Amino acid sequence: MTCADAATNAPGQAARRTSGSGGPAEEAALPERKGERTRRRILTAARRKFAEVGYERATIRAIATEADVDKSSVIQYFGSKQALFREAVHWQIPHDELTTSDPGQTVENRLRGMLDTWAADPDSPMAVLLRTSMTSDEAAELLRRHMTVQVTDHIAATIDAPDARLRAALFSAIMIGVAAQRYLLHLPDLAEADVEDIVRITTPLLRSLVAPDA
Repeated sequence: MTCADAATNAPGQAARRTSGSGGPAEEAALPERKGERTRRRILTAARRKFAEVGYERATIRAIATEADVDKSSVIQYFGSKQALFREAVHWQIPHDELTTSDPGQTVENRLRGMLDTWAADPDSPMAVLLRTSMTSDEAAELLRRHMTVQVTDHIAATIDAPDARLRAALFSAIMIGVAAQRYLLHLPDLAEADVEDIVRITTPLLRSLVAPDA
């Protein structure tokens, strides 16, 4: 997320050389782009620091140092550690992109999406939230609310079977359990397993929860 920082001023400089005027709209846009880069850098640093030491022990000063900005910049962009944490660990599941007319394919899409996300970024918002929820009441409550809204509520609404909410909650528990044991706890049998084997064995189990008659 910080790769763009290396070329912070290049587009603006090129534009000024081309136009020669540096008009008001152009000048106004440059600080906004720079501010957005700084904001992303703070969020990335915050995820690393929260993942490393937890919510309670992470300080705004330490996050600012990690992001190579002043402490005042963190306050300017986010206001408080609590607000920064909430934004740093915010995540959304692209339900529309994952859903198909085939329940089995939908389940597989969800499972692969989760595994790919965690594998690609061990400090993803979901991973950081799960880690910090083990030691922080604030994070645990946020995780409960997020899982209920992002997973249980949505999946339960798609289940045409008794105990829809319980089925959706069990679906969520299995998905999070697989991710946590593979990527956070590094339990060897899961950590060393091939993704295709995990998908092959887990998909029918998850499908039986959300589409028992399919």
